Amino acid sequence: MSNASADAQARWVTVPREYNAADHFIERHRREGRADKIAYIDDRDSYSYGELAERVNRAGNALRGLGVGRDQRIVLCMLDGIDFVALFWGAVKIGAIPVPVNSLLPATDYDFMLLDSRATVLAVSASLLSRVAPVIASQPYLKSVVVCGDETPIADARAVSFTALTAAADTTLASAPTVADDVAFWLYSSGSTGRPKGVMHLHRSLVQTAALYAGGILGMSEDDVVFSASKMFFAYGLGNAMSFPLHAGATAILMAERPTPAAVMHTLERYQPTIFCGVPTLYAGLLAEVPLDRSRNFARLRICTSAGEALPEPIARHWVERFGVEILDGLGSTEALHIFLSNRAGAVRYGSSGRPVPGYEVALRDEHGGETGDSEIGDLWCRGPSIAIAYWNNREASNRTFVGGWLKTGDKYVRDADGYYHFAGRSDDMLKVGGIWVSPFEVETALLEHPQVREAAVIGAADAQSLVKPKAFVVLKDAGAASVALAEELQEFVKRRVAPYKYPRWIEFRAELPRTATGKLKRFELH
Repeated sequence: MSNASADAQARWVTVPREYNAADHFIERHRREGRADKIAYIDDRDSYSYGELAERVNRAGNALRGLGVGRDQRIVLCMLDGIDFVALFWGAVKIGAIPVPVNSLLPATDYDFMLLDSRATVLAVSASLLSRVAPVIASQPYLKSVVVCGDETPIADARAVSFTALTAAADTTLASAPTVADDVAFWLYSSGSTGRPKGVMHLHRSLVQTAALYAGGILGMSEDDVVFSASKMFFAYGLGNAMSFPLHAGATAILMAERPTPAAVMHTLERYQPTIFCGVPTLYAGLLAEVPLDRSRNFARLRICTSAGEALPEPIARHWVERFGVEILDGLGSTEALHIFLSNRAGAVRYGSSGRPVPGYEVALRDEHGGETGDSEIGDLWCRGPSIAIAYWNNREASNRTFVGGWLKTGDKYVRDADGYYHFAGRSDDMLKVGGIWVSPFEVETALLEHPQVREAAVIGAADAQSLVKPKAFVVLKDAGAASVALAEELQEFVKRRVAPYKYPRWIEFRAELPRTATGKLKRFELH
């Protein structure tokens, strides 16, 4: 083992072989005297750690009453709220496997994930029923549909009310005798380049990200109030709003509605969190809201985090100028469970994803597997204690992605002389212009420095000679300012900031850019 590997592993949390994650994240708080402390505040009420433990036990017993056994999957298509938390941990506690899924997908995706996971139970928020209803009848493995937030279940013999189930359930529940290497939960990958893949994580994984990132980088403690605009079906949000505050004994704010700038501003002002977790698109949207100021909305805020896509330097700088709080940009993935590259408070390097989170190893490699030097673009590999074990029933994709304990992230990065890592694009997004690699992100960042540009996306397009050149799609702060003259101005603006051959040969103005529910740019929809 190399010295770097030994140093990284020395930071991992020691987990006993006989281990159920629900004991650490739920039951431990009653033993340690936090039963009366507020764990969650959602759209309906606030809940102490003691009340949360009872809800988890009721949920676990209710699932058992439906016939759910060890290792059976339970798909959670739910809005953020206390029911989501209770069902997730209730499933983990009985040794079943919760599978949170994106709540904004078309019915065809739910059809695929229910079939692929062979879930015996679907838990769904009442307001989301219309999304999943078209595919429920055709599911051969599905035995129960648990409807949350509505006393009247749908007209299906398998439908039951979560409220009714838990009202009749016992408040005591012993943890199933799982081991640390049992699969605890799945998260489906975004599927932006194909069918979603079921990413399998172990009982031992959550505590590692909570200790290494939330504890080591954010310094999260019992005194913190955490608000994640990113939802819990997303790996980033699952850590921010669930495992991190439950590890620290902190309080988390849950918001069911979509995280529009207006909704987020309202929540920030009402609850005054100390830690706020967002994505670059949301930070840009908040900055566009002129009435927003620190005195009204950010009085207690001490730290912000960003992930999901690289945070452009102009947005990060503008945020600090406006609110006096640093955004710690970082990189994580569903396969790694949370952030493994991050900036640190007081040591932020704008435009970078920071340095490796202690406990993780990171390498940049060329197409032959050799390590690249500083200032050279390479494929990013990561190794650490929270890497998923595989994709469910997808050996080919698993073998491509998980190699000898390493995760091939699919990202291109550059490491500078000080050890900071700079995003250069997804491996399949890179452009070769005149035989030289061009990072779309570099061109996008240059465009964002222009005072009239709100968002930008760059792809490759063919010119008259069928040669690939950069093409930019731009969202302006004032849509009415779009003109040929402004497009030409933006082209010259980029030329002065990056190598001239990288400038966009075409600029198309758009009202908005296509994005996934987690805020990632759907570059493949641009043409």
